[in-house]
Amino acid sequence: MPTLLIADDHPLFRAALRGAAADAVAQLQVLEAESLDGVLAALESRADVDLVLLDLHMPGNHGLAGLAAIRAQYPAVAVVVVSANDDPRVVRRALDHGAAGYLPKSAGLDELREAIRAVLACEQWLPASLRAVVARAQSSDQDTELAARLASLSPQQFRVLGYVAQGLLNKQIADRLDVQERTVKAHLSAIFERLGVRNRTQAGVVLRELELSDPSRQLEG
Repeated sequence: MPTLLIADDHPLFRAALRGAAADAVAQLQVLEAESLDGVLAALESRADVDLVLLDLHMPGNHGLAGLAAIRAQYPAVAVVVVSANDDPRVVRRALDHGAAGYLPKSAGLDELREAIRAVLACEQWLPASLRAVVARAQSSDQDTELAARLASLSPQQFRVLGYVAQGLLNKQIADRLDVQERTVKAHLSAIFERLGVRNRTQAGVVLRELELSDPSRQLEG
């Protein structure tokens, strides 16, 4: 029985996704989360999650950082990005950072069902309207290199990097991870080397490079 985690902070949209997913796959088990912390907690407690439908702009997630976190810490879990942003360059970046598919929020329920079936069958999926333009969108050397460097981090190193980006000190990180401070320092040394940076500030900037503006908020403004 496959397990799907729907990650979105809008209850009505989660309900629509749940209904479409139930129609797409028989005996599908569906979990829900409304923040990135909730997603990571669910993945930590449930080893049976096969697929995450991830909103790019849910609380705690401001772009591709959440995708990178999931791919680094739970590489066996497939992720389909769900977003109001259908810019081909953003879609290309999401694929470069490990997304198995990309679903615009304007997509119909038939496309959602198709996406879930395809990704659970270990295929990459894009809506027909985006395939040609995304194929023409070139991967940037910067994104390709960044994705490779982030993928080289261990799950624990990525957690440390996330806390560094939040501005936490070594002792605070050690307390969060229930490890000794010297262990955090060792992780930081490895992180600096693998990311090609010299200090905490530069390491934090690496994650912030994955942030994206939220089109829905721009419209509200």
